[in-house]
Amino acid sequence: MSLFKARDWWASVLGEGEEFDQGCLCVGDVDNSGSGYDKIVVGSFMGMLRIFSPHPAKPDEQTEADAQLLEVQLPDPIIQVEMGKFVSCSELLHLAVLHPRKLSVYAVSGTAGNVEHGDQYQLRLVYEHNLQRTACNMTYGPFGGVTGHHFICIQSMDGMLMFFEQETYAFGRFLPGFLLPGPLSYCIRTDSFITVSSIRQVECYRYETLAVATDADTRQDSDQQSKSSGKRLTADWTLVLGEEALDICVPNTSSAMSSIFVLGERNLFCVKDNGQIRFMKKLEFNPSCFLPYGSVSEGSTNILMCNHNNMLLVYQDVTLKWVAQLSCVPVAVRVANFPELKGLVVTLSSDGHLQCSYMGTDPSFFTAPKVDAREVNYDEVDTEMKMLQKVIREASKTQGMVHRVQTNKSTVYVNRCDTVCPECVLYSQVKIKNRGAVHSPKMTVCVQPPLGVTQDQFVLDSMGMILVSILLSQTSTHKHEVSSVMVDVPRIPRVSQCKFNLPLRLVCYPSSAIKNAKYKITVDTNKPPVNLSEVFPDFSEKSENNDSSALGFQLITGSRVIVLASKTSQRYRIQSESFEDIWLVAKELVQRFDWHFASLGVKDFRNSFTGPIPLPEFFETVDHHFELRVNAQKYQDLLSERAVQFRAIQRRLLTRFKDKTPGPLQNLDTLMEGTYRQVIALADAAEDNRERLIQAFTRLRSATHLLILLLSLWQGLSSEQTAILEATLLPLLQDTPQLVREHIHTHTHKPSL
Repeated sequence: MSLFKARDWWASVLGEGEEFDQGCLCVGDVDNSGSGYDKIVVGSFMGMLRIFSPHPAKPDEQTEADAQLLEVQLPDPIIQVEMGKFVSCSELLHLAVLHPRKLSVYAVSGTAGNVEHGDQYQLRLVYEHNLQRTACNMTYGPFGGVTGHHFICIQSMDGMLMFFEQETYAFGRFLPGFLLPGPLSYCIRTDSFITVSSIRQVECYRYETLAVATDADTRQDSDQQSKSSGKRLTADWTLVLGEEALDICVPNTSSAMSSIFVLGERNLFCVKDNGQIRFMKKLEFNPSCFLPYGSVSEGSTNILMCNHNNMLLVYQDVTLKWVAQLSCVPVAVRVANFPELKGLVVTLSSDGHLQCSYMGTDPSFFTAPKVDAREVNYDEVDTEMKMLQKVIREASKTQGMVHRVQTNKSTVYVNRCDTVCPECVLYSQVKIKNRGAVHSPKMTVCVQPPLGVTQDQFVLDSMGMILVSILLSQTSTHKHEVSSVMVDVPRIPRVSQCKFNLPLRLVCYPSSAIKNAKYKITVDTNKPPVNLSEVFPDFSEKSENNDSSALGFQLITGSRVIVLASKTSQRYRIQSESFEDIWLVAKELVQRFDWHFASLGVKDFRNSFTGPIPLPEFFETVDHHFELRVNAQKYQDLLSERAVQFRAIQRRLLTRFKDKTPGPLQNLDTLMEGTYRQVIALADAAEDNRERLIQAFTRLRSATHLLILLLSLWQGLSSEQTAILEATLLPLLQDTPQLVREHIHTHTHKPSL
């Protein structure tokens, strides 16, 4: 830990719950004031763009609102912000904002105010480019040796470099052997681009080589053309790093000390313009960001480096010159000049802590306060012990079917009734208890679709009991519910949550067992086989089959799932005519086995699955859902086309009817009637496809749940690892248009699985 702390000159906390990265910060005279002082531009992943002109707060000032010049909410997340001469008809600085699918260039202007509130600043859009590929990062510079203007190069997530010459898109080139995007920087001395590829090596590509290389719309076309004809894109030089790179920076220093700095996970590399290593510094910490800048000593470069230990380190080449303590972990660092102080260090953390500081020399000494020794009052300790024992006894009474979650002083109890009426309605009893007085408590009940509740919002005038009816609105196998209660204590809003599982009888009922089915999976255990009637007592009583080794479940959807227990081995087979319906019974079987053996005091019980993983059946479900998504897009395109045609016919008919000289309609009425019938037929087909798409999405979620369950049993994953797998593979609760790319990715990468 450093003895000295970075001296705070100005600081601000940006937003709440916003996220930032290394490309979200830049400094410069963005409004072209000509004063020579910098402004700070910050963009967030929430789409918020802010511009600051910091100054230290005076003793009588309570806020620092006047330091913020502009705050604009943009519709898309902001990946990177840069300042440069991006407009062809002007040499002023403009602001380039990179979104995932858009590049926007803005002009920032200030108007002198006539009142005490100060100047007014405006953000005006000059031009924008809609990107065909998802962007990762960008760099800019006078590509090709142009003077007075800056061009922009954007690297996409699939390895394409897109070049923009101000308002015009120039060309795009795919990087060879690309897998994942890395940091990108432009070297003005050699007119080349430096990046780090997925094979952990630095690659340099000259702009001239990129400009004359073979053009292609897709990576496959680029690979085919490079083998057949045209000039193949090759790197000017490469350098193996052996580790991932966090950032690349090319400082504009003297030609005698021309260097390229690459920050790795454990090392700092300084490379010459021809690819030779000038020096390498091994780091004893995990760096978060860095910034090389000019040094007062001839032939050397100063480097600002921040790490995850809240430290700001200053290096002169490989020599450590100064260390200061920061209040947070920066993800971006810059050096800026302000009216009252030059050379301030501007840092930005991932959660929005923006700080301007300088390195002072006043040490910060911390002395632990003395602990006041006091005698123990045994009567008070005895009274507290009795109170805690009483709380433990009360908590033990609520075990079993009662779940409890306590937040501060608010407690939520949920009692579950296993009696299911013929209409498949479950009645849950929710009790809310609080030790202190509350004001306007509210309760929200959330269930996974297609389950539904009769009422999901409640406002409680007095603490008491609420009955919530949970019913099956559509055909599905989901059975998980979340209840949450918001209790508003004066000036301190608090939320208590309680999760519980709904009974299996909500979605299925006992049925006779059949021996043969299309889809089958086998679950192994390390204990002798048990009687299924003991594991499923709520299904064995009314089952038509008295055999304890076979049990049938008839789902509301119409399919039947059978559980068969082996009489000679420790295996259980789950089979059904529907692949996705196996998941619900398989998950319930695994959970009830765990509860059954835990109640018997068995601690080494384990479920397992020996395979094979049913990937063909899973991909069949994915293909069916993907086909319906494609059909939905086709119906939408056809409806748009027919609607345009219908409106064109309407306009022509309206023109004929308004004409003072009557004329023949030339069969426009017949054409309009036929087009109307086509629109209605397409709308009906799209609605039918939407209904089938909802059902296919539910089947896809169930099949994914089953795949995750089998993978966790196969590899013996823990609950934390299973949660990570669910977050990676499971789709959202509802089918949305944003899932198209996800399913295309899964559909095109099936051979790799």
